[in-house]
Amino acid sequence: MRHRIAGSSLGRDSEHRIALRRNLAASLFESETVSTTIQKAKEVKSFSEKLITLAKKGTLAARRRAIALLGNRTIVKNEEGKIVKVSTVIGKLFSDIAPRYLDRKGGYTRIIKLAKTRLGDNGQLVLLQLVGKEHEPKKSEASAAKKSRAKKKKTSEKALEPAAAKVESTDKSPQTSEQPKPS
Repeated sequence: MRHRIAGSSLGRDSEHRIALRRNLAASLFESETVSTTIQKAKEVKSFSEKLITLAKKGTLAARRRAIALLGNRTIVKNEEGKIVKVSTVIGKLFSDIAPRYLDRKGGYTRIIKLAKTRLGDNGQLVLLQLVGKEHEPKKSEASAAKKSRAKKKKTSEKALEPAAAKVESTDKSPQTSEQPKPS
């Protein structure tokens, strides 16, 4: 009988299960979407939602408790061949993710079933993602779009300049050719 036993064992011992839950939750907070199996996603969903609720409090005690539950993994980015520290998972959770859900009482994550299965064991794959992020463009995408619009504008202005010069030169040429002829 399974009375008073919460969660599934996922075929792992307790330490491995806790490490799996921490790593998947940290990856979810870091990239805001994770592809995994449906069983792992169901396990991580409740854990990550409890962490977001804890982060909404924003107190020092809540931050320390989140560090104890999740760990404080750093988020790094590769820029021009160098690894640069961007922030930490707890910092992103408390400063970016939790304020987004202040007016929401729960349901911070969603599970979307994918049509494909894993090749080795035919396991059902799903996307575990945070709700509400898909509508906001990323900062790099927005800045790239602005740069491309500015570039297009500059090239169109450069293309218009020779055309404007041709129009001006054609306007001047009839005026110079209409000089009175000597008789």
